[in-house]
Amino acid sequence: MGKYCFGVDVGGTTVKLGVFNTDGDLLEKWEIPTVTEDGGKKILPDIARSILREMDEREMERDEVVGVGIGAPGPVDSEGTIYGAVNLGWGTFSLKKELQILLNLPVEAGNDANVAALGEMWQGGARGYRNVVLVTLGTGVGGGIIVEGKILPGSTGAGGEIGHLHVNDKETIPCNCGNKGCLEQYVSATGMVRMAREKLAAQRREGILSRIPADKLCAKDVWDAVKAGDPLAAEVAEDFGWYLGKAMAGVACVVNPEIFVIGGGVSKAGDILIDYVQKNYSKYAFRGCKGALFTLAKLGNDAGIYGAAKLVLD
Repeated sequence: MGKYCFGVDVGGTTVKLGVFNTDGDLLEKWEIPTVTEDGGKKILPDIARSILREMDEREMERDEVVGVGIGAPGPVDSEGTIYGAVNLGWGTFSLKKELQILLNLPVEAGNDANVAALGEMWQGGARGYRNVVLVTLGTGVGGGIIVEGKILPGSTGAGGEIGHLHVNDKETIPCNCGNKGCLEQYVSATGMVRMAREKLAAQRREGILSRIPADKLCAKDVWDAVKAGDPLAAEVAEDFGWYLGKAMAGVACVVNPEIFVIGGGVSKAGDILIDYVQKNYSKYAFRGCKGALFTLAKLGNDAGIYGAAKLVLD
């Protein structure tokens, strides 16, 4: 068996790459620009070139490399076909086969959030568990579901799209996906800021948040204000926890995870965020699922490369 594997996490601005040994130790990581011009045609050749260069520098023989795993921001099915990635300019094609041809090495592919969930299960916040739900709270909301140690991609790779669970029938503003009332509209960084602005406009109360210009307000400001005891910020946090906790109670009825891992930029608020979510989860969860744990992600921006590497070790 080979000694090494590579993990690749394709983002809209940069591609993160890492080389691992088969015990899961990250030996080196680096980034290359994501060239999205011309329909993203250069992305995979650039990745292949970078990996082959690393192999040359380390004097790796091909039989020493188990393979290359890749996570990409779009629906990816269990056969490695990606069904479009708008921010990369990609349409539908076999991500697995295309990269395999360029590298002449085994390749496995998955959706970036699902792959990040696998990384957190393997070496991160959910280490030691095999049934995991990852929720990533950033500009948007992503998710990944691991059942018995395996990614649950669904028929077209759209499994785990937690951010687009419908949670509000009364919403009038469309989500980025085109629907209205998606979870992403309330618990993402942009969603929290929007809820705070709406409360500030409606109530005009003096407090920490009212002293920050509306166009400068960010999710970190909201959580900092919560920690400082600001009542209006606490209301936003209560709403955040209600939406996310109730939504995760619904997810639990379907996949019954042992643990929920909360990641993404918003999760930097720390354990206080978990408190707001967990109390609402406990309120709404089916009794057979109430024992699920909640924790913060540990791998940060490296979760994608860890999970991608794990794809080829399974």
